[in-house]
Amino acid sequence: MSRNIVIQYLTWHFFDTTKGILGAWQNCLKFNLNYWSVPLLLKTWFSPWRRYQYSYGKGFSFTKYFEVFTFNMTSRILGAIMRSVLIVLGLLTEVSVFLVGSTVLLIWLVLPILLALSFIYGFKILL
Repeated sequence: MSRNIVIQYLTWHFFDTTKGILGAWQNCLKFNLNYWSVPLLLKTWFSPWRRYQYSYGKGFSFTKYFEVFTFNMTSRILGAIMRSVLIVLGLLTEVSVFLVGSTVLLIWLVLPILLALSFIYGFKILL
């Protein structure tokens, strides 16, 4: 196992740690979707808000039917609006996490080049 230390560093930097960064980034993206409950909100998009709904009951009365229908539709519309807002906020947060993660990964991959350029610049200053 006596490999060159530069090869060990490059293997660690570009393979091992990059794999860890990608795994952490993936966990953050999954956590965000679960935190905002985006899949669940999409499944229940037009469900009544907080399960507020009345039953129509027995018999038929046009005024009672119209009142219950109006309340149930209002509850569903309110539920759809609130869920839409939460879905948009969750997706905006997901895009933000994606952009921050891609920036971190890009910076991590460029760091060895910056290190080499810093050494070259330092030697130029000394000479």
